[in-house]
Amino acid sequence: MGREKDAKGEGKAKHKAKKLKELSDSESAGPGGDTTKYSVKSTTSTEKTHNGKSRKKVKTPKTESLEAASSPRESVKEEPEDNDFTANKGLKRKRMKDEPMEGPSNSTATPTSKKKNKRHGQEEESDREAQKKKSKKRTEKTVKKEEGEHPVSKRTKKTKEEIAEARLVKIKKKEEEEQSRWRWWEEEKYEDGVKWKFLEHKGPFFPPEYQPLPDNVNFYYDGKKVKLSLAAEEVALFFAQMLDHEYTTKKVFRENYFKDWRKEMTHEERSLIKDLDKCDFGEIHAMHKAKVEARKNMTKEEKLVLKEANQKIVDEYGYCLLDHHKERIGNFKIEPPGLFRGRGEHPKQGMLKKRIQPEDVIINCSRESRVPVPPAGHRWKEVRHDNSVTWLASWTENIQGAIKYIMLNANSKLKVEKDWGKHFAGKLKFSGQHPKTSKTQDLKTNKPREKLEGPSCWEIGIPRGKAPNSLLQKGAPVIRKVFKNLKLFLVNKEPGDDLFDRLNTAMLNKHLSSLMPGLTAKVFRTYNASITLQQQLKELTNKSDNLAEKLLSYNRANRAVAILCNHQRAPPKTFDQSMANLQAKIDARKETLALAKTELKQAKKEAKNKGSDPKLQTLVERKKAAVKRCEEQLLKMEVQATDREENKQIALSTSKLNYLDPRISVAWCKNMEVPVDKIYNKTQRDKFAWAIDMTEEDFEF
Repeated sequence: MGREKDAKGEGKAKHKAKKLKELSDSESAGPGGDTTKYSVKSTTSTEKTHNGKSRKKVKTPKTESLEAASSPRESVKEEPEDNDFTANKGLKRKRMKDEPMEGPSNSTATPTSKKKNKRHGQEEESDREAQKKKSKKRTEKTVKKEEGEHPVSKRTKKTKEEIAEARLVKIKKKEEEEQSRWRWWEEEKYEDGVKWKFLEHKGPFFPPEYQPLPDNVNFYYDGKKVKLSLAAEEVALFFAQMLDHEYTTKKVFRENYFKDWRKEMTHEERSLIKDLDKCDFGEIHAMHKAKVEARKNMTKEEKLVLKEANQKIVDEYGYCLLDHHKERIGNFKIEPPGLFRGRGEHPKQGMLKKRIQPEDVIINCSRESRVPVPPAGHRWKEVRHDNSVTWLASWTENIQGAIKYIMLNANSKLKVEKDWGKHFAGKLKFSGQHPKTSKTQDLKTNKPREKLEGPSCWEIGIPRGKAPNSLLQKGAPVIRKVFKNLKLFLVNKEPGDDLFDRLNTAMLNKHLSSLMPGLTAKVFRTYNASITLQQQLKELTNKSDNLAEKLLSYNRANRAVAILCNHQRAPPKTFDQSMANLQAKIDARKETLALAKTELKQAKKEAKNKGSDPKLQTLVERKKAAVKRCEEQLLKMEVQATDREENKQIALSTSKLNYLDPRISVAWCKNMEVPVDKIYNKTQRDKFAWAIDMTEEDFEF
């Protein structure tokens, strides 16, 4: 009996500190006050609780005498692992249960003891369940280790040698990329109109053909099962996939869909299916939902197989040879068929986007290259060899009648070279035919068209610099002649009408190119943006600032350009929450800084009182470093908060990627000793590789 209570006390000591005294008493004596037959030594130690008070801590009792006294039948049982405390504990309880109880109180237990035993039994049962779960988890971890797997939460720390090796591998990979990079900006340019000399590719990648529904998935019309033809069945699937979306409840969407769906039906199907409301897509929709759920629950192995299959497609169709250099293709996959949605209340929503076949596609490649092979049983609509265009393939979609193109990646030579020219708009500064110098001559003319072009050029001269009908800036001052001409254009116009209704961008660009070859509204806009950035960087940045302050100054200069170009945005939905989280971090960092300063003050005081103790002096230096580190981290957070608040309604990326000459940013980085990757990410660095390579720190736009 005493041994049983020993085991109970051992188990409960871990869960209920308030019963330690009662349990420790019961370990030394039985219920009737008799001493136990087999003594169990128990050691205690003290530990501090959360409120600072000390309490007794019961250590694991020694069980050698108990194990020696167990029956021979039980002693041959398989022993658990030595380090598995839960298993040992469970085994001891089982032995105690099988052993006979001693003492007179065994048969004459009081009601109070029965109640206590019942409560103890319930607690033991709950303990046993918890221990089983822990044991199961431990077993699973052991199996994972044996199989070579590691829990995600416990990542092994890398050694210094491994970290250094990984860094060397990264540096080597970067050097190899630099060596293999096509430095096209160092080569001679082709004559005007020529984009490439050699172009070879595999053509577009077509989506897989439609697979019919399984036999157990059916479509119903007016409560009756209907077997659809493949073409009609595929379009039915498109609608079923969207049943959860509000589009399928819109009248225009449903009408357009039903009209196009009936075109894909056979004569018999059209005769039968005349009302969309009587169509039941339930089973098809359920099948689609099951497939979506299955994709979400894919195992790592299944995801890896899918990833490898997609990578093979990219390797085959995602690259081309441009002038014998490997270049990445941007959108090599043809969009699969489906239902057109459009934006807002588009009148064509619900219409069928038909499957694009090779017979719809025009291929463009060089004569010397291998022409892409079309899918089996098909042929291309046409094969061209036009080196004056940059697209690789094209086709016309059936909804809007728009021409779709397969183009190279945004970082490819053809894409970057197109934007490259506009960044040399600094030549405008040295041109006597600046738009502002010719505007007054146009204002004096009696010709209507020149009167239109004159105010437009004037407005382009305003830093915002947009094309007609979107370029007037509220509150912008103009000279009297401009104001007089603008009043003439307002005659017989209603609010919302275009001011320059007889002038388009093409006409304006033609006029600008007559002033200076290559000059367009966009080029001039780029010039205004770039010159503004350079001026702002000179005014705002200081070499003595730390990195966070320099980056804030750069973003402020970029922000001035974004405001100039009217690049506004709505505040992000999560802005208030993210700012609150950042402010909480700032407050916590301030508390840490205050504590670090207090510890530094105390360390200095101790060092002063005890004289020149090397250990205390080292402690003072360590506390100084901690304070400095906290101050830097706090400043970085505060700068980040300021930057976020100022950028709340301004989009910086548009101007940075499309209107600002990257050489200005690269030169600023080199001059201010700021890493370029703090301004441009990996993709952007690839796009502006020409600027990073050729720009020195003394560059002036």
